[in-house]
Amino acid sequence: MMLGLARRGLDPILLDWGTAEASECDLDIGGHVERYILPALEMVGSDALLAGYCLGGTMCIAAAALHPPRALVLVAAPWDFSGFPSQTRNELLELWNATEPLARRLGVLPAEVLQLIFWRIDPARTIAKFEQFADKDPNSIEGRNYVAVEDWANGGPPLTLAAGRQLMDEFMSQNSTGENRWSVGGQIIDPAKISCPLLNVISTTDKITPAASAWAGGESLPLTEGHVGMVVGRKAPQSLWAHLADWVSEQRV
Repeated sequence: MMLGLARRGLDPILLDWGTAEASECDLDIGGHVERYILPALEMVGSDALLAGYCLGGTMCIAAAALHPPRALVLVAAPWDFSGFPSQTRNELLELWNATEPLARRLGVLPAEVLQLIFWRIDPARTIAKFEQFADKDPNSIEGRNYVAVEDWANGGPPLTLAAGRQLMDEFMSQNSTGENRWSVGGQIIDPAKISCPLLNVISTTDKITPAASAWAGGESLPLTEGHVGMVVGRKAPQSLWAHLADWVSEQRV
């Protein structure tokens, strides 16, 4: 995606904070905003356009509230966690309660637990995609693309212990973000107070972060591709990437 945006004349910078270590166990989601995103905005300067995908979008809402960029793009970013089905929220809290002792010993929430989260959200669809792959030639272009997407989706690092706890308990269970109770840097984060131009990309078929969980403000761009497909699927270059390139170019004028 970054290469695709660059080919469209943009200068994208990917922020990667590496792999969480046990020594960072107390660094929660807000702490990531303060330690990584805000300094990056300072470094890039006043022309920075900030974009965040999934939970990264949630973080970018906080960053934009504390240090307004030139413009903000949210892609499938959850904010109002009451938009998730109640059964999903309850099951994920049970999962956290079951895995928290292990996460506390490790100092991180393992990526395998995060994958369990995705399985819990839509287990039938997860099983179906593997059934469909069983009928494909793994050496074909379609088969290799499938493997590449699965490698990308399953290759994420663990979360710090505090970030995992905040996501599963404070966000998912208590909806502190949607109820304007999330504080970062001593300030309550209210996206309604963000004054910069904001593009809010929402997938109407997203099961991982349902459209109902997105913040309701900004310039809405509804897409029909799913959570992963909208970013790396076959239609992504002509859909999300093209929309992003056009919108960002307009903000640079």
